[in-house]
Amino acid sequence: MRVGVIGAGVMGTNHARVFGGLPNTTMVGIVDPLPEHRTRATELAGCRAFETLDQLVAEGVNAVTIAAPTHLHHEIALACIARRIHILVEKPVASTVEEGREIVAAASRAGVTLMVGHVERFNPAVAAIKQAVAGEDILSIAITRVGPFPPRMSNVGVVIDLAVHDIDLIRWFTESDIVEVQPQLSSAVAEREDIALLQFRTASGVLAHINTNWLTPFKARNVTVATRNKYIMGDLLTRQVTECFGFKPDGSYSMRHLPVGHDEPLRAELISFLNAVRSGSAPAVTGDEGVASLEIAIRCLEHPARPAASAERKGPRRVVG
Repeated sequence: MRVGVIGAGVMGTNHARVFGGLPNTTMVGIVDPLPEHRTRATELAGCRAFETLDQLVAEGVNAVTIAAPTHLHHEIALACIARRIHILVEKPVASTVEEGREIVAAASRAGVTLMVGHVERFNPAVAAIKQAVAGEDILSIAITRVGPFPPRMSNVGVVIDLAVHDIDLIRWFTESDIVEVQPQLSSAVAEREDIALLQFRTASGVLAHINTNWLTPFKARNVTVATRNKYIMGDLLTRQVTECFGFKPDGSYSMRHLPVGHDEPLRAELISFLNAVRSGSAPAVTGDEGVASLEIAIRCLEHPARPAASAERKGPRRVVG
């Protein structure tokens, strides 16, 4: 399998590094218009670098991952599909739902494998949670994904950058569509929303909540799932998953740590993508799933972000009575 990467930023360079170490795979090269990005990718991933997609295609590739800026996904994906090249598109699949649907339709017509890069599904802790809730009557899901303001310049806020991961996880855990959205957005230090408290209801009746921001001085990635028989707590960074079960009338219960694998999520994701290409089977994250999560994220953004607490409102609270 001859593979390539389009976009030599941090994520694209990681894709190239992982591809270079996979068996039965030849990493042909990485594409980026910026010389400094190509130089860095060559140094870190040890692969060739090209200025244009045409130069990469001329070398012969069967599949590529698209890790370019989101606003370029549509154009690049359609160009690859037209050449019958299988694609993994980093999340979000496109800038708009319409563009995402066009990519899905084009891939279907061409018989090209299209996978969306929701890499968090391949986090071993997430996989353990998914296994633990299989067959369970899920009642609620709460996800916290917070951290400091990203040093990179970005044209999106926390909903597209962070929360879209967890929108996908909610849909995956529940195997149900999100039908109600109640977002609260605020902007404290960024031009776009940097605080988001998002509430959802799925078609199956599950209540879900996402807390995400760029204001926390440290990263935290936590998931809790309540079912009728279990309460599951997962730390996606330390990869520890704990299950409470066996609830008794006197309030007692049992607790155990679930086994969690040690795979690198990106490596597992790219192996899954290439396996889907080789077998012609449906990928782990389909284009339709990627578009569905993007659609929910955009619905959240239809409610404009409000300014965070202003200086005028700061100070001691007034005591009444």
